[in-house]
Amino acid sequence: MAEKFDRWALMASALFALFWSMGLLVTPASAIWLTIPSSGTKCVSEEIQSNVVVLADYYVVHDVVDANQEPPQHIPTISARVTSPYGNNLHHLENVTQGQFAFTTTESGNYLACFWMDGKSKEGSTFSVSLDWRTGIAAKDWESVARKEKIEGVELELRKLEGIVDAIRENLVYLKNREAEMREVSETTNARVAWFSIMSLGVCISVSGLQLWHLKRFFRKKKLI
Repeated sequence: MAEKFDRWALMASALFALFWSMGLLVTPASAIWLTIPSSGTKCVSEEIQSNVVVLADYYVVHDVVDANQEPPQHIPTISARVTSPYGNNLHHLENVTQGQFAFTTTESGNYLACFWMDGKSKEGSTFSVSLDWRTGIAAKDWESVARKEKIEGVELELRKLEGIVDAIRENLVYLKNREAEMREVSETTNARVAWFSIMSLGVCISVSGLQLWHLKRFFRKKKLI
């Protein structure tokens, strides 16, 4: 009996490790630093499928080059804009040092987040923006779910695994649909290239025949003369 229980415990641990490692691939949570120039825009994009929760926090950070250098008393403000693949404005703030945006995607494609300094910033100043970008399961507030549904421990971990499995399945379906779309586009392109090649060959044959007819007519007239 004890051996059977140990076997089930080992299998459960292995499955948990497998789903956890797979979940790292399908539920990205990335914190990055973007160096914002005094003039210009710095953008970051991510390809996300539809019906996915996106949550992000950002704030201005001063790059201290010298260890004895003190942070500035005045931190410059920035502007931020987030757009969907079709150009819809999802988030826009100006004259801020920090902010947050959250939305559920309705379109599949590249979502773009752009940051730039306001005109009040000094020329040549070096500042960065810390961006914590989370999507999917990583953006879900599991503490609120646990309090609302009164679950904890193993049950909460199983709920997380269930969410990871659903995310994996949705990602596989998305990739399958993208592959079908790419295959359809490739077949359509190949058919158009084939027809274009046939038309080009027909035009070349027609021009060659016309030139041959013109040369024969020219030499016939020359013989008559």
